[in-house]
Amino acid sequence: MTPALRSSRPMVLAGGTVLLLALGLIALMLVRPSPSAGSDSAAAAPSDSSVDVGFARDMSVHHQQAVEMSFIIRDRTSDEAVRLLAYDIINTQANQRGMMLGWLDGWGRAKSSAAEPMAWMGHAFTPRGDGSLMPGMATDSELDELRAAKGKEAEVLFLKLMTVHHRAGAEMAQAAATSADTELIRNLAAGMVKGQQSEIELMADMLEKRGAKA
Repeated sequence: MTPALRSSRPMVLAGGTVLLLALGLIALMLVRPSPSAGSDSAAAAPSDSSVDVGFARDMSVHHQQAVEMSFIIRDRTSDEAVRLLAYDIINTQANQRGMMLGWLDGWGRAKSSAAEPMAWMGHAFTPRGDGSLMPGMATDSELDELRAAKGKEAEVLFLKLMTVHHRAGAEMAQAAATSADTELIRNLAAGMVKGQQSEIELMADMLEKRGAKA
């Protein structure tokens, strides 16, 4: 990492909300079909009940919580390694979320559905009403605990919660990578699997250094 990049990172982190909005807007502009695509895009759009649409909807929600947890830990610790991990998750998952929402918009599909989460995987998940809308997602009480913690305690809790979050996310992404109809979703999902598995290994090392396990 160059000194210039290192010195600029805190400035980016300080504008968390602006960063998240900017990434989403950029991704939406990049993936929104041009007017000339018109009927061709509509004709090629996956059905509302497809793996592609279901995955894009569910993973957008899953990613949003990962971004939220990363913003929380950013303000609860001064540890450079944990803050860098949080920054990478914010940057990557906010961008991916923007791409998926943009595709849904381009396909003419609603960004939410009355169907139970993960129905596209063949095993729908019924939310328990505690904030955990899908497997791996933290509950409201766990998020409150993270907000109240500081220093090493916050770091360990974040790493544990994010490991569980990533494991479930990688499982969802693997299902989409092998079953989606569109190359867009298959490629994105395959990249998610690799990226999240790599971060799971990284977080295991970080937990071990702090005398904890996932």
